Amino acid sequence: MSGSIAQGTSQTHGNTHILHFLVRLPRSMEEVWTAVATPAGLAGWCTAVDVLEPRLAGEVTLHGLGAGRITAWDVDRIAEYTVAGGRIRFHLERDGDAGSALRLTHEFQGEGESEAAWRTRLERLIARLEPSPA
Repeated sequence: MSGSIAQGTSQTHGNTHILHFLVRLPRSMEEVWTAVATPAGLAGWCTAVDVLEPRLAGEVTLHGLGAGRITAWDVDRIAEYTVAGGRIRFHLERDGDAGSALRLTHEFQGEGESEAAWRTRLERLIARLEPSPA
């Protein structure tokens, strides 16, 4: 099984933009969680993390995306960062026996991250989590 971006949608409601992605990954939820909920994991594919207090209401600063608070935190399942640049939510689900499905939502006002920028990041995530060739 290899990773893929199964779905990507973009919606605009007034000045609010909402990007949704569904990414299927050939790794366990625990492995994907490390990639979306730790400074080292996020830095490996998304952006540098200046601050990340891993708990509900903890502080978070994502380089280039903003500073704010963790507004949802369910270990191994949901990490949501509400920052000056908007809200970024990672929701993990099991996908088959050994894989995971990552649902990413980025909601922001005005100009912000494009769908293409997130697709590029997600391709880096997939490459990072691909199984090593035998």
